[in-house]
Parts: sequence; structure tokens; C-alpha cells
Amino acid sequence: MTRQDKSQHRMSVSRRGLLQAGAAFAAGAGALAVPTAATSAGVPESWDESYDVVVIGSGFAGLSAAYEARKAGASVALFEKMPSRGGNSVISGGFWSVAGTPLQEEQGIEDSPESLLEDMLAAGLDMNHVELARKVAFESLDALMWSIEEIGVEYRDNLVHLGGHSVARSYYTDAGDGSGLTRPLMERLRENGVEPRTRVALQHLLRDADGRVKGVAVREGVPFPDDGSGEIRHIKAGKAVVLAAGGFGNDVAFRMLQDPRLEDGFSSTNQPGSTAEALREALKIGCTPIQLSWIQLLPPLSPDERGFGLGFDFGVMTTVHGIWINTLTGERFVNEIADRKTRADAMLRVGDETIAIADADGAERIEAELMEQLLEREVVMRFDTLEELANAHDVPLDALEETISNWNAAVEAGEDAQWGRAMQRDQTSLDTPPWYAMRLTPKIHHTMGGVGINTEAQALDVSTGEVIPGLYCAGEITGGVHGAVRLGGCAYGDAIVFGRIAGRNAADEEEWS
Repeated sequence: MTRQDKSQHRMSVSRRGLLQAGAAFAAGAGALAVPTAATSAGVPESWDESYDVVVIGSGFAGLSAAYEARKAGASVALFEKMPSRGGNSVISGGFWSVAGTPLQEEQGIEDSPESLLEDMLAAGLDMNHVELARKVAFESLDALMWSIEEIGVEYRDNLVHLGGHSVARSYYTDAGDGSGLTRPLMERLRENGVEPRTRVALQHLLRDADGRVKGVAVREGVPFPDDGSGEIRHIKAGKAVVLAAGGFGNDVAFRMLQDPRLEDGFSSTNQPGSTAEALREALKIGCTPIQLSWIQLLPPLSPDERGFGLGFDFGVMTTVHGIWINTLTGERFVNEIADRKTRADAMLRVGDETIAIADADGAERIEAELMEQLLEREVVMRFDTLEELANAHDVPLDALEETISNWNAAVEAGEDAQWGRAMQRDQTSLDTPPWYAMRLTPKIHHTMGGVGINTEAQALDVSTGEVIPGLYCAGEITGGVHGAVRLGGCAYGDAIVFGRIAGRNAADEEEWS
């Protein structure tokens, strides 16, 4: 197969319709037939178990909700359909974007919640529900300090400048991924008598004739995917249910209903359980669907490994200490630190024929052990000369050398006139061999749409716009916070801020009888 044939083949899988105007994409946003009336599986005459608060999902949102509800004195059941706990959160990149932090003050970085909110709205194409985005921007600092002082999460002492953010504001867990948060959260829960129960799949949200959600039907002892086995149990939520079941990035059928281009050929960063069953149940009982068609692709990943992989750190590093190249032309093709949609769309326009390049200075910013793994797995390749790199990736050498010369001149001038990329305080030129390169491809990462909520994390009824009593939602299963594009590191604030709100408010509900 020739290089051109390979490019066309990749484009046939990953570019379906992407060259259409952006307006055509926007026209499909939120497309879903909404229910004309709330439906429910019915409230049973008797319950198998009873708790004050029932939480569905064990990612950041579910763990935070369960912790706060238990802290407030409620009895709590926490259910997870997968055999392991943590959902997408445990395998996430470990970045939390927060404004006005102690680390920023120490490093002389001026920032504010207002600036973070502006960045979120700009990336979101002003499709964000502003009151929800503002909640995340303004309350993430309190949540971050809670994670440090009360939960015991440890972060590194350097801030990361992620794409779409105006300044460096992203904390990075000491563990290097989301387990740095999920692990201590689960430890604090266990200390308070709450043990997440796995292989328990939501079957129905039980909304009574009076409009209140009064519990859930679950199937216990279920292998994933649910094969109909296991025991059906009805669990009473005397105060409220918190739905924190995550997104649907790995549900091919459901995501293609929202965006037909995202067929099975697209790889995903999500864990296998990122499917839409819980969202479907929420819509069945009358929850409001918000912007379900807006599904994010994560750009700085490698096609040479499955899922999220290890190359993410190298890809992120090259957005600030490297450059991204279209191998067909040898030229840069995008602002490497732009928001995720801008970069992913640019990558797909050139047919995934893209690589990230760094020199020795950039490579030294990656942990030595991780870099060794990347090289051993041939996710990242090392070259003594630019000519070797160009030959390996079939890049025109003259064009590549000119591109690097132009970038170095931009660093010297302190301004990227070509693409408008923000220069770092420690920005360095690319001139120190050996050279490092990683192939790039965007992968399905985050579903921005979901259930409509208010700032108190209460679910909203599609037919009335009013609150659905007894139902709170938090995290990726909700919609409206991020609009068209979620900025890197803002999922942590979204899930934890609204998870904490949901848990506290659920525990404060008046018990029904």
C-alpha cells in the first residue's frame, strides 16, 4: 500500500464528513428524540435494602458524592458495574486545572477564576451553560485544597500549561494519573464505613407517580457486559440517588446516534464500561438531554498503543517544548497548545499523517523511566540526526529543517507569528540532538453532553424544566459545563465540585416515607 493509499485509508475511517463546514457539525449538536412523558419501572411494594443515599458510579464524582454524604451523616451505598473501581477517573491523565492556586502564586503566575471561566467559554464556543461553568471555575480551588488537606492527595510541585488555557494552571498528581485521587478517596470512604460494591449494574431509576426518585433497581453479580445474569435487587434511597455513571465514549451504537462519524474505527481512551445504559435510564424517567452530540477527541496520543497509553505525557510535553508536523509537507499545521477540538480537527484534516517532535531538552522533561518504556515499546523513536528522523517518517528533510529554523527564530523573537502559540517562560529552541518523534492520532475521550442539572446538581425534568426530586447528577453523565470543548484538566473540577455538591445536598434531603 502506498503512502497516499494509507493516508486515504486512515481518512476513510477517521474523517467521515470532517471537511464539512463547522456549522454542519453544530447543526447536529444535541440531536436526540426527547421523551414526551416520564416513564419508570415502578416503585416496588418492598425493598431489598435501604440507605439514605444511593450513589451510582465510582469515579471522581461518585466517590466525592459518597464521601460528602457520609460525612454529613447519611448512610450510603456506592455501586459500580465494573469489576474494578474508579471508572475513567482512575486511568485519566492526572491533571487538574485550577486558577489562583498557591503554586501559581509561588511561581509568579497571575491567574483568576474569571480568567479560567473565560478560557472555558472560549473553548466551548460559548455553548457552555455559564452558571455551571462558573461553578467549576470559581469552586475548583476550594475543592483542590480539600483534596490536599482532607483527602490527602499529593501533587507535584510543577504546573503544566495545557492546550486552550491562557496560563500554566494544571496541577499534576504525584502518581502521574487519576489513581492519585481515586485511591485516597476510597481510603477515606472505607475509614467511614463505605465500601464500593462492584459488579452491580443499574437497571432502572425508580421514579414514583408523585415525581420523586425513590430508589434504584440493580442487577448484582453481573459480568460486564451485562448478559442478563445476576440477581435483581431493589434499593431504597430514603433521601436521594446520585447518578455519577460517567460518559458513553465506548458505546459505539449510542455515540453514532449522536455523531454518525464516530464509528467503530475510532479508538477510545475510555475504559470498557463507558457506555450509555445509565444515561438511557435517566432519559427514560424524564431527565433533560443536553448537547449529546458534542464528543471530544483527545489529540496528543499515539496510534501505536491502545487506549490512553503512555505516549500522552510525551504528546503533552511537545505542545510546549516541541512542535507538531504534517509529515506530508514537513510543516507545522496547528497551534500545538490550542484547545483539543482545534487540534483534533486539524489532525484529521491532514489525514492523521502527523508526528510530535522534541529534541534532547524536551525529552529530559519526561521521567527517565517513562521515556525508557516509550522507547522500548517504539511509541517514541530516537534519532541521532534530523535526516534519520525524516527518513523514518518519510518527511521532506529540507522542509523539516526550514520548519525547525522558523520555530527557533520565533522562540528568539518571543512570538509565534505563524500560529499564535503562547511562549513559555522557559521556552527553548529545538537544536539539541538526539531527536525524538511520536506518531499522533486523536482518540475519543470525553462526552460533553448528558443530563441537564442546575448549580445544586439537581436533575431537571425535560417536560417542566423543574427539579426532579430525589435525583442528583454529577460528572461526565451531565451536560452543559463544557459546551463544545472541554479544556484539559477541567473534568476533575467538574466531577469533584459537583460530586461534592450532590453528596452534601442528597444527605440534606428530607427523607420520604
